[in-house]
Amino acid sequence: MTVILIIIAVLAVLYVLALMPRMRHKPDKAPFQGVLYAHRGLHDNRGDAPENSMKAFEKAVEGGYGIELDVQLSKDKIPVIFHDFTLKRVCGNEGKVCDYTYEELSAFSLYGTKERIPKLEDFLKMVDGRVPLIVELKVEWTDISVCPLADGILSTYDGAYCIESFNPLALIWYRKNRNRVMRGQLSDAFLQEEGPKGLLYFVLEHMLLNFITKPDFIAYNHKYYWTLSRQICKKLYRNLAVAWTIKSQKELDARRKDFDLFIFDSFIPMSNGSSDFCRK
Repeated sequence: MTVILIIIAVLAVLYVLALMPRMRHKPDKAPFQGVLYAHRGLHDNRGDAPENSMKAFEKAVEGGYGIELDVQLSKDKIPVIFHDFTLKRVCGNEGKVCDYTYEELSAFSLYGTKERIPKLEDFLKMVDGRVPLIVELKVEWTDISVCPLADGILSTYDGAYCIESFNPLALIWYRKNRNRVMRGQLSDAFLQEEGPKGLLYFVLEHMLLNFITKPDFIAYNHKYYWTLSRQICKKLYRNLAVAWTIKSQKELDARRKDFDLFIFDSFIPMSNGSSDFCRK
């Protein structure tokens, strides 16, 4: 029995240590606080400002909201703003973003509107430091080429921005090459959302690579706010906690004590507790 207790204690210590985020020489989080973040811009996929469009981003800036956006590469290695790896849902075209050059991508409509897939460079020029940005780097499996190419553009930007990714390899690249940039680990309760998916998703769900990636914040699916690993990061390590994606004023009010920053979608947050809803 004693041996079993010792093993359990050792495993518990290793578990807590595996979750340890960056504890020293942290970047300044002040520019990102006190702001709500519009998910893929202040968008309406049934209107004229679809997700990740310049129109949606302009509306977010005008509303004083921070912006969460998604960056990946075109075939000719241009950092563009688009969420899905495939084009079908948003553009109605076959194939992946990386199958087309930027010139080819620019011919595709976002949800049948006049809006087109933006370049990261053009987006940054438009925002011009007026609101803080959360830049999600889309890394499919082991190809991290988006990291240095996006960073080459972001490094010249004067406004407040941080990066995040579901893929720990992106955070490892930033830790090695751009350690002063604030970085976040995106995660979700993958096994509860989608069922058994193997050891890799167990590790990702519980953020057991934090001791390597050393994130400055954890961005987690707000529905699983009670997840033990997330709570240890926030309560024990005092790591910045970001909620995605809040879709009503009720959800926002309910999760205020569990998270520090909030990424919202499908409604306009109102300080008085009421809300105006926009369409997904």
